[in-house]
Amino acid sequence: MTLPMMTMAGEVSVAVASNFTAPMKVIAQAFERDTGHKAILSFGATGQFYAQIKNGAPFTVLLAADDETPARLEREGVAVLGTRFTYATGKVVLWSKKADLVDAKGEILKTGKFDKLALANPKLAPYGAAAIQVLEKMNLTKQLGPKLVEASNIGQTFQFVSSGNAALGFVALSQVFENGKLKEGSGWVVPSNLYSPIKQDAVLLTSGKANGAAQALLQYLRSDKAKAIIVSFGYDL
Repeated sequence: MTLPMMTMAGEVSVAVASNFTAPMKVIAQAFERDTGHKAILSFGATGQFYAQIKNGAPFTVLLAADDETPARLEREGVAVLGTRFTYATGKVVLWSKKADLVDAKGEILKTGKFDKLALANPKLAPYGAAAIQVLEKMNLTKQLGPKLVEASNIGQTFQFVSSGNAALGFVALSQVFENGKLKEGSGWVVPSNLYSPIKQDAVLLTSGKANGAAQALLQYLRSDKAKAIIVSFGYDL
């Protein structure tokens, strides 16, 4: 009975925003089990993916860290109109691998009693742009400027903090949160009024217009099973 499914099964090449790495790995496994289709995942900064897609990179689906990039690709004729939707709304957390460093209100930022503060490149990564907004709202941009360490994307930001190269950093909640709690270290979930909403949109790229697996993945992301996985990593829907 498995032969017909395997005959129809296809592959979808997915460009995935770094912050969504952990949940997408889980979703891809469930997607393959449930549909027979295989999702080939690439992770990186949304801004970098935009440039690669415009230069002909063979992705068929984009899971962005914002809503602006997929909309722009639609306007430019590189994404299929009517396929874009918000699959998750991201949250920013100030995180340290040290269990007692970050307090529940983020007061550590005001004291400046730490070495380096990591954040993603705000020009390429929406989570980096959000981190800058937080510092601006808290009037700490000038004070903390010398301590800032810029990573190319939110994945590298997490690595900086996880390795100890930075004492703390603004990362995606999904990177340090699972099943309702922090996996390790200490963190302050930044209030959403300190930065613009991080609406993360998915879109079908024109190269995937005739790809059944690509269309199936976008449909699967809207399923209750996928939504439950996404929420378990700290996102809003």
